[in-house]
Amino acid sequence: MQRRSFLIAAAGATAMRSFGAESKVPVTVIGLGGRGNDHMNFLAKAPEANIVGVCDVNQAAREKAVALVERLTGSKPKAYNDMRRVFEDRDVAAVTMATPNHWHALGAIWGCQAGKDVYVEKPACHNVFEGRKMIEAAAKYNRIVQVGSQGRSLEFRRQAIAELHGGVLGKLYMAKGLCFKRRVSIGKAATEPVPLGIDWDTFLGPAPMRPFTWNRFRYNWHWFWDTGNGDIGNQGAHEMDFARWAMGKDLPTTVVSTGGKYAYDDEQETPNTQLATYSYGDSEIVFEVRGLPTQPEENVMVGDLVYGVDGMMAVDATGYRIYRPDANAPGKMVLEKTVAAPPSGGGDTVPHFSNFLQAVQSRRKEDLHVPVEEGVKSATLCHLANASYRVGRSLKFDPAAWTHPGDAEANALLTRKYRVPYVVPQKV
Repeated sequence: MQRRSFLIAAAGATAMRSFGAESKVPVTVIGLGGRGNDHMNFLAKAPEANIVGVCDVNQAAREKAVALVERLTGSKPKAYNDMRRVFEDRDVAAVTMATPNHWHALGAIWGCQAGKDVYVEKPACHNVFEGRKMIEAAAKYNRIVQVGSQGRSLEFRRQAIAELHGGVLGKLYMAKGLCFKRRVSIGKAATEPVPLGIDWDTFLGPAPMRPFTWNRFRYNWHWFWDTGNGDIGNQGAHEMDFARWAMGKDLPTTVVSTGGKYAYDDEQETPNTQLATYSYGDSEIVFEVRGLPTQPEENVMVGDLVYGVDGMMAVDATGYRIYRPDANAPGKMVLEKTVAAPPSGGGDTVPHFSNFLQAVQSRRKEDLHVPVEEGVKSATLCHLANASYRVGRSLKFDPAAWTHPGDAEANALLTRKYRVPYVVPQKV
């Protein structure tokens, strides 16, 4: 273990505490951008949580977060500029991470080493290697680690899965995830001096050092390979997770992905149009990203279509619908059943946080709706598609070894070159 990791673990060892159902869990939110603000707003509604801290590399974001938490809860949280200070704080029992993708794994691993329980946003990791290390860290340090695929905590989605696994469509042969989400051009941002109050070195962390631009710092970091995974690993990570959940599958044996960054002349590196197919031998998962103007498929823009020998199910934010073959019109389907999503003030995040916090209290990992193992598998499908897209060909994959047999070019994309000291270790 690296010396920094050892010190964090030593500082946090005595922080491993048990919380009864009547005790609120002291939580610090790490990453205070748009999703981090969601975390603070939703955690304030979760009866199991006590927000005791906020952390971000941006001073302005920290100051706004302190004011928000104080307004929401009546208590002023501690403010940290470096997540390592959070992990050293014995008063923090759990963290929620809403950082950019490239920080998910290292932050979660450091948290586990320090005796903290971790809620980490999707995708669980930035690459395949990192996901495996997260699984190892959670097991080694006996930590509760939940991934933010919060759709698994919505009752109507759980009901849809129960119907699918109960045979409502007969044998399933394909699930298709759709991410038809309009994205505008990000343009070309000029490099400039790092603004006061922003720790750019720590923001980049495991990623290579780059000159500062607002495109790389704000939301558009999603579209650079250094820090993001494109829309298949952003919005698409949710639909990928449901597709895999519906099919009851883990990792595929082959993957092929094509597409491109079309229409725009800008800095975006990831594709805005992408099609991926994963083979499982007896069935497949298909995923499609369209960031340009398009029509819905089966009335779904962002969601999933699940196909079986006896019909089809469409699932999105509005609920789910079951269709059967029309006996009077071969090749067509007729709507048989509609289950609407109930209105919910907390959306899907409040119940997902509550599920995590209740598992923190009970110490029952099996109660988690998306334990780290499941979140990593769904993220891995996103990473495999991007690897196929980047090398420009179909890839074989060994689900047992988590590698591409005999393919050095593809295997190089399973991990990255880390920037010291922000290194995801081989041995956690």
